[in-house]
Amino acid sequence: MPPLLGCIADDVTGASDLASALTIGGMRTQLWFGGNHKFDQEYAVDAVVIALKTRSIPKVEAIAQSLEALRSLQTVGVQRVLFKYCSTFDSTEEGNIGPVAEALMQALSTSYTLFCPATPENGRTVYCGHLFVHGVPLNRSGMQDHPLNPMKESDLALVLQHQSKHGVGLIPHEAVARGPEAIAAAVERNLIQHKPLMVVDAIDDADLQGIAQAVVDLPLVTSGSGLGSKLPVAYLTAGKLAALQSEAASPSATGNALILAGSCSEATRKQVKAWPREWPSLRLDIGALVRGDLALSNILDWARTGLKTSHVLIVSSSTPEEVASIQSQVGAQKTSAAIEETFGCIARVLIAEGIQKLIVAGGETAGAVVRAIGRTRFRIGPAIAPGVPWMETLDESKLAIALKSGNFGDNHFFRAALEMLP
Repeated sequence: MPPLLGCIADDVTGASDLASALTIGGMRTQLWFGGNHKFDQEYAVDAVVIALKTRSIPKVEAIAQSLEALRSLQTVGVQRVLFKYCSTFDSTEEGNIGPVAEALMQALSTSYTLFCPATPENGRTVYCGHLFVHGVPLNRSGMQDHPLNPMKESDLALVLQHQSKHGVGLIPHEAVARGPEAIAAAVERNLIQHKPLMVVDAIDDADLQGIAQAVVDLPLVTSGSGLGSKLPVAYLTAGKLAALQSEAASPSATGNALILAGSCSEATRKQVKAWPREWPSLRLDIGALVRGDLALSNILDWARTGLKTSHVLIVSSSTPEEVASIQSQVGAQKTSAAIEETFGCIARVLIAEGIQKLIVAGGETAGAVVRAIGRTRFRIGPAIAPGVPWMETLDESKLAIALKSGNFGDNHFFRAALEMLP
């Protein structure tokens, strides 16, 4: 049987977040990196998530890569498609969210779609079309200072309209709270007003469950991972799935772990601060790294020494002020590229030398590392924290990997993750 659901995620941490949500919900899920794969019938699969790195690239490239991923999913035979973006709805000023969604709508011949970034479990809620992060409007939540995609507007209809050709409407909480039939009526009202792109309010899990029931027959839905967690039960109730799976198995990898922290988010900086003192850590000098004054060989030698007896942490995380200072001197793109290239090289070399456990913090960093190590297919294991699962390779030698969005996890995330494995 082909998978029921095919998902296209605009970054790799978001992809693992969604894959974890689907797995916890009961769907047997695989995560693929890149847009061109052949389906292996050896594994029984209900959902496939394709991880791209399109959030911060030009919209023409984002559209092309997303449509290539869609073609791969259609070849597999999926019946439903989900376009996954971050629960903070961030992308470049011109898109990718609106342009990619419109391109997928056209390719799937569907007249409308819903936009549901709400993920209440992680404090992301939408009310009156405005996105809140732990009760704070998006544009005052810290996301206004994001180094690549600053979000200076909390009204998602305005954000989406700026990126899109079609009209943007709202499905208000009053309709959502009354369930699928009221949601369907709100959809019809928006279509009459020529607003086929519809932002949907959601403030708790009950709202998401009603939305999931309302979209089980929709060819395309767009969302964060919150809605993904509710789709398995909705599909089962609607007769689209025969059964839900039991708990996912942990990876079998052994040995010490390499942790790479490239996120500048407050959560990751707190996790770095909580790193146990008895385990080695190395903070990279970003200015020296960008100038080319920091030798990769020295970093690798330090890591090899530490990994003989312990887990090791390599950090590029800095405060927003420090990042802004460096970016003002050399440019944001050059700074990001230097960090991503360095971390990608470190991971590739040490995995080739036998490391079996890898944790990466930060969406852009994770994308660069995954691209560098060249592994493409993973099964989803248990969740370390909401939105962050352990994963294990299905191809080549065994590798356990966790890709953490910068803002996810509590202060002791790294220790908790490592205590889950042998």
